[in-house]
Amino acid sequence: MDRLPDDLETLRAAAVAALARADLAEAEAARLVAQASAAEAELLALRLENAKLRRELYGQRSERTARLQDQLELEFEEAEATASQDELAAELASAKTTTVQAFTRKRPARKPFPEHLPRERVVVPGPTACPCCGSQKLCKLGETVTETLESIPRQWKVIQTVREKFTCRDCEKISQPPAPFHVIPRGLYGPSLLAMILFEKFGQHQPLNRQCERFAREGVEISLSTAADVVGTVVGVLKPLHDLIEAHVLAAERLHGDDTTVPVLAKGKTDTGRIWTYVRDDRPFGGEAPPGAVYYYSRDRRGEHPVKHLSSYAGILQADAYGGYNALYEAGRSPGPISAALCWVHARRPFFVLADIEASARRTAQGKTPAVIAPLALEAVRRIDALFEIERAINGRTAEERKAVRQELSAPLVAELEVWMREQRAKLARGNDVAKAMDYMLKRWAAFTRFLNDGRICLSNNAAERALRGIALGRKSWLFCGSDRGGERAALMYGLIVTAKMNDIDPQAWLADVLARIADLPQNRLPELLPWNWKAAAAAHKKAA
Repeated sequence: MDRLPDDLETLRAAAVAALARADLAEAEAARLVAQASAAEAELLALRLENAKLRRELYGQRSERTARLQDQLELEFEEAEATASQDELAAELASAKTTTVQAFTRKRPARKPFPEHLPRERVVVPGPTACPCCGSQKLCKLGETVTETLESIPRQWKVIQTVREKFTCRDCEKISQPPAPFHVIPRGLYGPSLLAMILFEKFGQHQPLNRQCERFAREGVEISLSTAADVVGTVVGVLKPLHDLIEAHVLAAERLHGDDTTVPVLAKGKTDTGRIWTYVRDDRPFGGEAPPGAVYYYSRDRRGEHPVKHLSSYAGILQADAYGGYNALYEAGRSPGPISAALCWVHARRPFFVLADIEASARRTAQGKTPAVIAPLALEAVRRIDALFEIERAINGRTAEERKAVRQELSAPLVAELEVWMREQRAKLARGNDVAKAMDYMLKRWAAFTRFLNDGRICLSNNAAERALRGIALGRKSWLFCGSDRGGERAALMYGLIVTAKMNDIDPQAWLADVLARIADLPQNRLPELLPWNWKAAAAAHKKAA
């Protein structure tokens, strides 16, 4: 080791130089860490974009794909936050040196803020005299505007509706304008607040007790019993609107149907109830009717429930092979038999599980026994994917055009698939997993191939599954329905909210306007409040303004 200098000045200079070298090393290390974090965030962003594009291009291969994409989004969120934090640390470290340049991440161009947002100008006063020569003869050349998006905390206010009383000096009669109609008795809460409570509970899956706790923190005490009373009242008010949507949905030529579980509170335990949905969406075959969805609740999954739901319906039902639907397909049914159109995504799923090469590779990488990949299942997936490729090209075209393309391109592939499956099935044992997947299709081949002769039918039942996705996510928040009546209220509100979303309108804004107008509107004008009519009226009003 070199001997330390004896004089104080030399020692102080050496210490300063050592500190400078330490600052330089720290800045360089921080810069490298920031670069690595930025590269990782960019890599995850590209992976996420690739996953979304592949899912859009090739369709959803399985429910696992959606979960993997959600996981990618979470990883990207963490990497992006880490990269920004490391960038700031590198900037602070480089400020201590004069040789290390601060690291700045490359970010995509920022989109302009929406035009409909109000703008508040905060003007920074300019100089009154030239900072160079001191002259006061200044002339404005222009201005530089920096826009910053800001959020104002929720504001509460009490609206006082005043009705003045007058007395006549001639007849001494007292007159007063009538009280306005209110959605709930005495008009205790306004329509915007009611819409927020309803949408938070059924659209965002925030139970009332959590909402009330947040209101209390903001200085507004609303008891849980009062909030629950509001929900019951408003659901009753919205029932006629639900009935109009139900009539519209059940008037469709083709429906998507599905159901999902929902826990229901019972004595000392929770039972498993069901939420059923029927979706009308004519957009895949160029239909002009607006989309909509209707939901029903039941305590169990007996077949009597779909029979009751569709008692007045006669058309095409796209669903899975649940046996409870079989009574709907009987020839002597009144008002007529329903044609079954089964979902090819359901049929493809067991084949894909048996042919999942990626899952097998992951198990191998983790040191686990790799899953067995069935060559027959892999071939079945390949053949079914060819049909989906054709469907993506004709999505949105008219029913006649879709039928023509299917007869030309899809029908030969389906015929080859049937011949191949029957030949291979004869070689497999009854208990073989691939045989079970084949039997699921071959025993219902007429329902699976009905799409070839009807352009209105879709190859999948994804419309119904999308309609139930929010309920599956919400189960983790609200844990269970409090009662059967609670399940029925939830089903009604799900129908309103999902229908609004399907028509590309903000459910909370729509509910607020509906609740502000529905009490004064005659029964014969209720269709004006339906989401698709409301959207058209709002667009016309905006254009006129």
